[in-house]
Amino acid sequence: MTLRIGVTRDFEPCRALRIAVFVQEQGISLAEEFDDTDATARHLLAELDGTPVGTARIFGVGGTGWIGRICVLPSGRGHGVGAALVTRAMALLRADSEVRDIALGAQVHAIPFYEKLGFAVAGPIYDDAGIPHREMRQPA
Repeated sequence: MTLRIGVTRDFEPCRALRIAVFVQEQGISLAEEFDDTDATARHLLAELDGTPVGTARIFGVGGTGWIGRICVLPSGRGHGVGAALVTRAMALLRADSEVRDIALGAQVHAIPFYEKLGFAVAGPIYDDAGIPHREMRQPA
């Protein structure tokens, strides 16, 4: 299998992936899933053998580089796509001299996954679209 991850200007495959995972699989409403940040964020697209299977977005706020909306289709899970997406996002954020740390909002069940990638819990549990999350961070 060939995995390719890159920044895309075509938001539609990312939108379709987020609808499949967050809206259809996890039950998040369209209104909660898509926001104004989508217009300014950089979007990463992961393709396995040319087929879109995952996405994430990155953006900066006050010296913090944020990774968000990380999702992988069931067909792409178990192939390292999620870890590769996060690793690529971290590399892009670290290339920005203004980014001092990297943060994300992790679904509580996924905390061990992000800990393996060097993130540490940095806040209490909070609700995001009815799903418990915790902020996680690491130095850039």
